[in-house]
Amino acid sequence: MAEKLAPEKRHNFIHNGQRVFEWDQTLDEVNIYINLPPNVHSKQFYCKIQSKHFEVGIKGNPPYLNHDLSGPVKTDSSFWTLEDDIMHITLQKRDKGQTWSSPILGQGLLDPYSTDLEQKRLMLQRFQEENPGFDFSQAQFTGICPDPQTFLDGIRSD
Repeated sequence: MAEKLAPEKRHNFIHNGQRVFEWDQTLDEVNIYINLPPNVHSKQFYCKIQSKHFEVGIKGNPPYLNHDLSGPVKTDSSFWTLEDDIMHITLQKRDKGQTWSSPILGQGLLDPYSTDLEQKRLMLQRFQEENPGFDFSQAQFTGICPDPQTFLDGIRSD
């Protein structure tokens, strides 16, 4: 049932009218998807993930992305892979349930409506995780949705 509450679509991160990457999030992680340029060997790409910063590029060139993150991540459980000409970066949120409006601090923020939809979806994911016998996939919030990270004393950690 939890897969029913997975992100329906990825968000586009646009800069100067160009799509830089796509991204989505769950309670636990933020995923970034970058289309790789053709004719560059996979061993030439790199990704450095730090607690509050990440850098992506091709060795020997200026970084493609070199930015602070919107929230802190767990570096020991964050990683990146290359598959089908896409770099997939998985950032494990340090603060589970935190709603990110963008992976990059202060840039490419979702509009307030999209941020509200993300927060509602993450809240339903939290309800589903804490109550596995119930199906929240058709549930809806009316009005303001509580913060999934802090609602009712916060997210339980096992």
